[in-house]
Amino acid sequence: MARGANDFTDFRRWDEENFLHPWEMMADRGASGRTFNERAEGIYVYDENGERLIDGPGGMWCVQLGYGRQEIGQAMADQAAEMAYFSPYSHGNSTVSKLAHEIARRTPGDLNTVFFTTGGSTAVDSAIRFMHFRNNLLGRSEKKIVISRQKAYHGSTYLSASVSGKERDKSWFDFASDLVHFLPDVNPYRRPEGMSLEAFLDEKVADLETAILSLGPDRVGAFIAEPILASGGVIVPPAGYHRRCLEICRKHDVLYISDEVVTGFGRLGHWFASEAVFDIVPDIITCAKGMTSGYVPMGACIISDSLVESISGARSKNAMFSNGYTYSGHPVSAAAALRTIEIIEGEGLLEHARAMTPLFQERLAALAELPIVGDARGMGLMGCVECVADRHSRNPLELDKEVGARIDAECHKLGLIVRPLINMCVFSPPLVIKADEIEKMFDILATGIRRASDELAREGLWAA
Repeated sequence: MARGANDFTDFRRWDEENFLHPWEMMADRGASGRTFNERAEGIYVYDENGERLIDGPGGMWCVQLGYGRQEIGQAMADQAAEMAYFSPYSHGNSTVSKLAHEIARRTPGDLNTVFFTTGGSTAVDSAIRFMHFRNNLLGRSEKKIVISRQKAYHGSTYLSASVSGKERDKSWFDFASDLVHFLPDVNPYRRPEGMSLEAFLDEKVADLETAILSLGPDRVGAFIAEPILASGGVIVPPAGYHRRCLEICRKHDVLYISDEVVTGFGRLGHWFASEAVFDIVPDIITCAKGMTSGYVPMGACIISDSLVESISGARSKNAMFSNGYTYSGHPVSAAAALRTIEIIEGEGLLEHARAMTPLFQERLAALAELPIVGDARGMGLMGCVECVADRHSRNPLELDKEVGARIDAECHKLGLIVRPLINMCVFSPPLVIKADEIEKMFDILATGIRRASDELAREGLWAA
């Protein structure tokens, strides 16, 4: 049961004084006034006052099955009571081995080697380290550069943050800049005026090959790409983009890393989107988030057998892949992931997500009719609304930079959480969401956008 608001004085003070949150605005340190989420059920969370809110972001792209899944909690408790931890360095565990097998059964091609990590960032970090390790063993010590995209997000460990291209996250940190090269934005909405989608696609594919040739194929080790650039604003590249980029990578012996931390485990209605949606079989897939439905941290770097075999046995030079984590393959996390897989299959949630997609995308597209909305885009059960000062210039800078936060605040009053990103709001609700709940979510979102735009107009920050 949610505590009354008056009971939260100490909790709020401890939160402000002792909990440094991710992506904390330091100017607001000690005075952020965050809402407390205290319990949850289905697609809803309840705040400290007992108010019910639709969880539009699905936690953070991760709560595929919704909240209150007693069977996941029970599986975790049973595993913790039976075997809470084992050392992955020197021993095996049946629960973890079964999970590795179940994941391999669902991956495309020969991606059957599963390296467990603590989350998405460490999965990407491990993918890059494996590429470096392999090229060193093959005598290609200069072949280390990773090509990424502007607006891409791949994590917040040192290497994964280095290959992330969100400009706001780059302001005050150091990165392994010598190991990464960024290509321009792949957002079709931001293509030059008058350029066709086909010409834009050709340009984006050419970006990749030009970079490889300029840097030198002997120096470029991998291209990393999200099937959909999630945290960058749910950017959906033009159709055929990933397949053509994979062809370029194959041509120049560059590994293709598909970052499916968001799109994996059902977000687009399939276990993995790489092959089922985008017609590619990458060399490495990274995943996390939905694999345990957010109930406990876990991630994985899934590597093709051909890559592993190229440096195994007699080819290994007696090398050790000395990369790993204390909690690689944690059995309690593995139990949660196995039960998540069972529920997704048992309840037909991949099929359900595909069935709900047309309504979700139809309601999303209709938001583009609102005057302040420049673009409403998405795929599967994920979407983004991008607000602009005017549709002709597509300029967001004349708007209050916190317009996304204003929309979130208005939606919160009406019973919906969305995730604000400067002039955008993104959302990816639990896969269990029903048609009437989708209708309600978008009704609230449309009202929240109207209210926020009216507020901006009253303040002279936007001309209707």
